[in-house]
Amino acid sequence: MNPDESLKDYILQHIDPESDYLKTLYRDTHVNLLRPRMASGHLQGRMLKMFVQMIRPQQVLEIGTYSGYSAICMAEGLEENALLHTFEINDEQEDFTRPWLEKSPYADKIKFYIGDALELVPRMNLIFDLAFIDGDKRKYVDYYEMVLNHLNPGGFIIADNTLWDGHVLTTPHPTDYQTIGIKKFNDYVAQDSRVEKVIFPLRDGLTLIRKL
Repeated sequence: MNPDESLKDYILQHIDPESDYLKTLYRDTHVNLLRPRMASGHLQGRMLKMFVQMIRPQQVLEIGTYSGYSAICMAEGLEENALLHTFEINDEQEDFTRPWLEKSPYADKIKFYIGDALELVPRMNLIFDLAFIDGDKRKYVDYYEMVLNHLNPGGFIIADNTLWDGHVLTTPHPTDYQTIGIKKFNDYVAQDSRVEKVIFPLRDGLTLIRKL
C-alpha cells in the first residue's frame, strides 16, 4: 500500500464513522453509476456535516446532488425546521437518487429538485445561509454569482473540486472546459473583495467562502 493510501486509511480510522445507510449508498453508487468518484465519501461527508453544525443554517442550497451522499450528510447536521434544497440537472439521475433521499433518516429535511439551479433558484424567493457548489465545473462562476445574490451576509459557500486533481497547475487544452472553468472560478474568487476565502487540500480541493 502506498503512503497516501495508508494515511487515508489512518484518517478514516480516527474520525467519526459513516452510518450503515451511507456505506450502502456509497457502495451502490460505485456499482451502478458511471462516475462514482463524484460522491463525497466518508471524510468529506463528515466534514460537511460538521460545517453545517458549526454554521447552523436554516436554509441550505446544494447544486449537484448526484447520488445524494453529500445531501444526506448535510441534512444530518441540520437543526430542527432547517431545510436543504438540492438540485440535480441530470434527469437520468432521478431514478437512482430520489429513493435514497426519500428513504433516508433525514428525508423530512431534504427537498430534491430536478432542473437547472441557475434557472430555478432565482424563482424561489429564498435566502440561504449555506451553499454547496458541486455542479458543472464550466458554470462555477455563474453558480457563484447566483448564490451570492441569494446568500445572507455572513453566509458561506463551499465549492468542491477546486484543485481538480492538480490540473489547476497546468495549462489546459482549449477544449478542456472543465479545467478551464475551475481555474477561472479560482481566479475569480481570489480577487473578489466581497468575500473571505480559503482552499482546503481535501480530496480534490474544497474552497470555503464567507460573504462579507
